[in-house]
Amino acid sequence: MNIATQQQSGRLTQAQLDEIVELHNRFMHGRMGGRRAVLKKMDLSGLSLKERDLRQADFSGCDMQRMDLSGANFREASLYACDLSNANLNKTNFVRSDLRGARIESANLAGANLDNADLRAGGLSTDGSFGQGQNVNFRGANLAGARLSGSLAASADFSDAIMAKVNLTGADLRGAKFEGADLTEAEIKGAQLFGANLKSTILTGVGISDISGSGADLTGAITDENVGKPISALDEPLAKLVKEHRNWVATVGKQGRQLDLSGFDLRILLSLAGERLTAVRSVGARYCGMDLTDIQMQSAVLDKSDFRSCFMRGSDFRGSSMRDVKMGHADLRNADFRALVFDNGDGTKRSSPCDLEGANLRYANCAGARFNGALFKFADLSYCDLTGCDISGANLTGAILDGAIFEGVTAKDVICDDDAPETLKKAIAHANAGAQAE
Repeated sequence: MNIATQQQSGRLTQAQLDEIVELHNRFMHGRMGGRRAVLKKMDLSGLSLKERDLRQADFSGCDMQRMDLSGANFREASLYACDLSNANLNKTNFVRSDLRGARIESANLAGANLDNADLRAGGLSTDGSFGQGQNVNFRGANLAGARLSGSLAASADFSDAIMAKVNLTGADLRGAKFEGADLTEAEIKGAQLFGANLKSTILTGVGISDISGSGADLTGAITDENVGKPISALDEPLAKLVKEHRNWVATVGKQGRQLDLSGFDLRILLSLAGERLTAVRSVGARYCGMDLTDIQMQSAVLDKSDFRSCFMRGSDFRGSSMRDVKMGHADLRNADFRALVFDNGDGTKRSSPCDLEGANLRYANCAGARFNGALFKFADLSYCDLTGCDISGANLTGAILDGAIFEGVTAKDVICDDDAPETLKKAIAHANAGAQAE
């Protein structure tokens, strides 16, 4: 198959793609033998165009999932209806590019430039032809520090995206969805936000005056005006209260006193890594973005607290109540959410499971975590990475599992709904069959 034919349909190798890019560069520089790159509806998934010059190229309808496009120049290029999910778009240039109908879910766009890009609806028809269709999908993408000034992004979906310090100056964002997105210190001056969904967004450091009166829905949004009680409102220095709390735990309540951080905004601390806060009470507290690596919060009451984008690798939450917590984009690798077993003193034992009912773990990285016996009733685990996790005995009744990764999970006696993903059902069947064989 020659390159000209491959440019119309099918799968390209990296060598073939490199040859097309070389011809495109010749074309852009007016050199003999050059030819503009036109790769409509091609499968380029997993290939690399890192730091290549693709100005004015046409990738309409291409499958570009998991590609390395970091530092590439797509200025004025057409990426109409492309699937760029999970691609590396770090510092990629999309100035004035056509991204209508593109899917960019879970991609890394940190530092990318989308100034004046066209992010309106578009897509492929059922017959494979180009036409009006889906809105641009940035769900769960990392857009930290990206530039979207002047972009046309009406009705685009930025739900759960990381958009800290993003530049949205003058962008058309009418009807766009930002629910759950982190817009810390975003520049939004002059942006059109009529009808935009900003529910549960993080808007600290954002000029709310630029949003007020826009018709945007700010229900549950975290702003500089409602961040919660400051640490300075504690009746004693935090270090002293932590010491008293540890004494309270060590003496089973006979000395010291329990630490209660309910309703406090703790983000100013930046880190509580390695801290021992067993049995702490912290209902509705805000930890967004903090370093909580190896923190010990066994038997804690953490209901409705906000742990979005926290670093919690190796953390210990055994036996804790974590109902309705927010942990989107959190790093929970190798964390421990198992049940705690207590001796009743009469020869019997009781188990206290980790209760995550209604919790939101969208896009969280839970690889290698232990969830034995955890309660996930009605929790949202959409696009959560559970690779290598032990979820034996967990209850997933009513849980949302869209796009969740169950590769290599141990799933003996897991309780789930009939419409659970096939990968999970197979893991359960395999684990249960192995147990019966033993």
